Amino acid sequence: MSDETENNEMDSDQQAMADEWASALEEQTEEAASVDFDELLDESVPISDPKLDVILDIPVTLSMEVGNTDISIRNLLQLSQGSVVELDRVAGEPLDVMINGTLIAHGEVVVVNDRYGIRLTDVISPQERIKHLR
Repeated sequence: MSDETENNEMDSDQQAMADEWASALEEQTEEAASVDFDELLDESVPISDPKLDVILDIPVTLSMEVGNTDISIRNLLQLSQGSVVELDRVAGEPLDVMINGTLIAHGEVVVVNDRYGIRLTDVISPQERIKHLR
C-alpha cells in the first residue's frame, strides 16, 4: 500500500470521526447541555444519571505514564539507538493512568496473551475527577 493511499485512509478516518462528533453535538438536548456539576459532586447521584447518557459513548484516550524528565534540546539531539534516559520514577512505583491527560488511577504493568496491559491498583473516585475538571 502506498503512502498516499495510507494518508487518504487516515484522512477519511479522521473525517469520519469529525462527522461523528458533529452528529453527536447536534443530537445533544438542551437538558443535557445544562448538566449541573455541583449535582454530580453529590455522591448520592448515580453515575448512570440520564443527564450523563449523552456523553457516555464519547471516545477518550487512555494512556499510562511511566515517568518523565526535563531534557535540553542539545541533549535531545544527541540521543541515538541504545541511549538511556533517566526518568523521575523509582522502579516498581505505580504508573499514572491518564484519560485525555487527566489522572484517573494508578496501576501496574501486566502481560496478557503477549500484550501489555495495566492492572488498576488505585482509582480516583468519579466525584474527585469531576472536582479536578473545574
